[in-house]
Amino acid sequence: MSIAIYPGSFDPITNGHKDIIDRASRVFDKVVVSVLENPRKVPLFSIEERVEMLKIVSQNYDNVEVDSFQGLLIEYARQKNAKIIVKGLRAISDFEFEFQMALINRKLDSRVETMFMMTNSRYSYLSSSIVKEVGLFGGDICELVPNEVYNIIMRRIRETRTAQS
Repeated sequence: MSIAIYPGSFDPITNGHKDIIDRASRVFDKVVVSVLENPRKVPLFSIEERVEMLKIVSQNYDNVEVDSFQGLLIEYARQKNAKIIVKGLRAISDFEFEFQMALINRKLDSRVETMFMMTNSRYSYLSSSIVKEVGLFGGDICELVPNEVYNIIMRRIRETRTAQS
């Protein structure tokens, strides 16, 4: 059985993330979409909220599991018996960072491979950071995030904008 991990901050999930989940679910027997607790970032949503949004978005996939982790991705991959890490790439700038991560992960455990999936071109500009920025400045994000979680994301953005006023 091929088990792949699709890690990320997913703060919040975007249509680009959903596209990678969809495509990975067609390639691998099982895909573990996992929220990374990144101490370098100040999130808009808690890990629990991000996990819940991912569960809502992936509920129609029989082979997708949603989880969270902290620490080294390679250790988490071992715990999940995953041999593949899926990373979505939007541009050359993503590749440079992700290539470095893939090399260190390979150094830590050569049995785990990293697979890069190019984003669908209609999402090449899209990131969680852009969604937050557009939303916090009052822009329309309805075409940037999955319909299933749009209201959840907008509620938090409105709360954050009110708190900043």
